Amino acid sequence: MSEKGHAQSGVRFGMVIDLDKCSGCGACSVACQAENNISFRPDESEKLRSITWMEIYQLTNGKDYPDFRQAFLPRPCMHCDSPHHSPCTFVCPVNATTRDENNGIVTHIYPRCIGCRYCMVACPYHARDFNWWDPSWPKPMESMLSPEVSTRMRGVVEKCTFCHHRMLKARSKAYVDGSDPNKATYTTACADACPTKAITFGNLQDEKSEVAKLSKDPRAFRILAKLQTEPKVYYLSKQDWIKKLSDNALK
Repeated sequence: MSEKGHAQSGVRFGMVIDLDKCSGCGACSVACQAENNISFRPDESEKLRSITWMEIYQLTNGKDYPDFRQAFLPRPCMHCDSPHHSPCTFVCPVNATTRDENNGIVTHIYPRCIGCRYCMVACPYHARDFNWWDPSWPKPMESMLSPEVSTRMRGVVEKCTFCHHRMLKARSKAYVDGSDPNKATYTTACADACPTKAITFGNLQDEKSEVAKLSKDPRAFRILAKLQTEPKVYYLSKQDWIKKLSDNALK
């Protein structure tokens, strides 16, 4: 428990991604884009300015066939949990990005964002994107946008929210059912869409949850753990070369 708020609420949402199961199909990235109304550009020459909340990196062991090996590393926002080493929340001059004391999710308030991009520079995981253009979709897709997620305007930064709107929906349902909203559970779009079930999401402070058990697996590791940001995204792999290359994968 890195924060007093987490100890009181008993909620600390996190994610575990099994790299030995991930096939790099991209289903998680597509599901994330559809669920969160992420705009895209048809102009392929502007790939460096595209927006992807769930980026998929390719890892290789650098050897030739038949010893060649490769793996895929999905990278959402790490939702850093350290109260003293959460880079993005410390540099924002307008407090547009904050960490929710009740569940540990790092949120971004778009109407408050001034687009200075300090958070993008501070984030060691490159998990934030800047909106260079006004959002646009092909005409058939405009009627298929999710009404639960706002579209972001040009000039602001956006990032993975662990499908925060799903959490709010689960809490509202708990209120109606008369149960404790702090114990409401939900899952993210990327975890729902993964065909190999490589992504597990849940409450890390619930010792009985699958995500809490997997986070304590001997194969578990976190990217750039030496920075003491305490990311709430854990990775699993029994292959040592993947663990060694993971810190350099995001460069």
